[in-house]
Amino acid sequence: MFLNNRLSRIVSEWERHRQALRSDDTVSENHGRMQDASKAVAVIRSVGELSVPEKYKSTQLIRPGCAFPISQDKEERCRHVLNYVLKGLKAVDGSIKKESELPAVDPNTPIPLKYEDGSAVEKGTIETFGFLPLTWSVHPTRSGMIPGTWQHQMKLQLFLKASKAYYVLSDAATNLLKYGRALRYIKLSLQSYDAYCAIGGTLHPQALLFHSHCLSLCGDIQLMLAQNSNNRAAYQEEYSYQTKEDQEILHSLHRESSCQAFNMATDLATDLEYQLFVSSKCYEAAYELLVSHALKEEASDQLAQVLKRLGNIRNEMGVYYMNQAAAMQTEQVKTSVSAAEQEMWKKSFAFFEKGMKDFEAIGDSTNKALLLCNTGKLMRICAQAHSAVSVDDSRGEFSPEEALYYHKAIDYYLRAMRSLSCRENHQPIWDSVNWELSTTYFTLATLLQDYAPLSRKAPEQIEREVTEAMMKSLKYCDLHTESARQLLYQYRAATIHHRLASMYHSCFRNQVGDERLRKHHRSLAELHYSKAVYLFLSLKDAPCELLRALLERVAFAEFTMAAQNSSTAKQKSLTAALEIMAETRCAFQMIHKELLEEQTEGSHAALPGSSGCPAPGLNLQEVTKLTALFESRFSDLLLQLIKLMTKTKRKPSKKDEELLQSYKNVYSKLLRCDKNMPLLARVGLYAELLHQLTPNADSYDANVPS
Repeated sequence: MFLNNRLSRIVSEWERHRQALRSDDTVSENHGRMQDASKAVAVIRSVGELSVPEKYKSTQLIRPGCAFPISQDKEERCRHVLNYVLKGLKAVDGSIKKESELPAVDPNTPIPLKYEDGSAVEKGTIETFGFLPLTWSVHPTRSGMIPGTWQHQMKLQLFLKASKAYYVLSDAATNLLKYGRALRYIKLSLQSYDAYCAIGGTLHPQALLFHSHCLSLCGDIQLMLAQNSNNRAAYQEEYSYQTKEDQEILHSLHRESSCQAFNMATDLATDLEYQLFVSSKCYEAAYELLVSHALKEEASDQLAQVLKRLGNIRNEMGVYYMNQAAAMQTEQVKTSVSAAEQEMWKKSFAFFEKGMKDFEAIGDSTNKALLLCNTGKLMRICAQAHSAVSVDDSRGEFSPEEALYYHKAIDYYLRAMRSLSCRENHQPIWDSVNWELSTTYFTLATLLQDYAPLSRKAPEQIEREVTEAMMKSLKYCDLHTESARQLLYQYRAATIHHRLASMYHSCFRNQVGDERLRKHHRSLAELHYSKAVYLFLSLKDAPCELLRALLERVAFAEFTMAAQNSSTAKQKSLTAALEIMAETRCAFQMIHKELLEEQTEGSHAALPGSSGCPAPGLNLQEVTKLTALFESRFSDLLLQLIKLMTKTKRKPSKKDEELLQSYKNVYSKLLRCDKNMPLLARVGLYAELLHQLTPNADSYDANVPS
């Protein structure tokens, strides 16, 4: 009986359980139908049904969409985000009870924590925003909020959203060149991130990666502010402006944090050096984050960008200190190098070295070449500082320190060219390095020649060093490639040949005893004089240089004639010298043209409303000096030729008689010219007299008076 009653109870319970299961299945099925209907998507059973439009229609009415309209304007979208962030922060702040409102408790009784550690709800919320679960402290935050509560997790999300929205606004302002506004936004972004860190625990790698982006952008903005200091007033106005919404968000941030962690990085400074320093510190902080253990495997692309920025800012700081050192040289004449100047060199060199390592790390050979080129320029500044200049501005001998630094500069330029490998890799930088290398060799050779260290070296050794440096400078004079520097290269090449010709001319005059060496110097002098004249003629805008080279060449021909005893040989040498003198006609035509243009511009400048400033052009003092030397040598040559041709014993030919008469006419006019004649008229007269000696020569300028 007892067993039967028990079995009946079990059966009845089983029936009730089956009914409950059937009821649950019905509810679940109905709920599934409702979910399927809400999706409003028809199920297509076969390909043939694609032609039946009704198959795509749901049998349920679709609820009107409640999504907000999305603006196409990035700034407006960010403002929407910040608006909702502010509303969320106000709601969370309003739900947090102040400490004074909490009931008193027994200090001996432990306080129960109102959160479920690792609950499914909280874990899902955190992972949705890309963060790992954090280990919360049990101590209340600055506002009295208990870590781990829903308020705490909502504030974490809202602070991070605010930081990202302000970052996007800052990036947009940077692209618009509104650097004051950009700095204000990145400051708010970093303040939001500071508040996020203040209430957070262990940060997820994605948060650290975002932080490195913020620091990198802050470095960009500070660098742009430093490079555009002329607009500082406008940037200050942009930086100081703040909306009510921003103020309220900042007020909510201050409930949890002082927001002072990134003040140095986001201040609008007025000192250029400080701005560059802050920019470099931002990049360094971003780099340290990216190479940290948490981000070592996730930030390879971002790391290359930050390293490029680090190399760039270190180049900027190196250039800044290099310019400071150069400015110290021009302040006053110094007989020695100051400690402050040396300190600028050390700082500049250190930044250039660090920048080169940054570019090496990412394989950027082009930017590395630029830094090597700048380091070469720094070495040249060091060399200039070691030049021996006394108080009375007299220049001493070329010092060993100068030579040391110039050779260091050459080494850096050569390394830059090796870094570029060939011109096709980056033509502008290659051309720049090539020019600087040629300039350094030329400067070294010029100083050795003009301020020869005769107290330390023999003249022959100095001659070899000058020749070697000049020829290397000539090697890097690119005369064939069309570029903005082509005319400069031509002028430098002409100057190099002129200087070498002058040096060999001097060696020929001073060499005694070794006839073989004298002949060698003579042939080299003639070779370089002819090349210099050819290049100066092709320039067509260096008349003084052309005239000087030709007059030196005439003097060289006269010195050669002095050793001749035969009247026939002397007459031949004098005729050759006069032919060289006749080539100066082109120089006088160019000088006449420029003087005429300056005179015309001067008359226009004297009119009412004109500036009255003299037009840039010829060095009149130099022209006057050269014309006086020309007249002296020209008249002397003519006189000697006339005497030799008159005293000749052999009967002159008809051609010789015509030449003699031409020489006499030119010499007569030269003697009768007014010594107080204006320079323009005097130059015109010389061009006319030279034309009489070479009547068949092509005219260079139609404006030369006949």
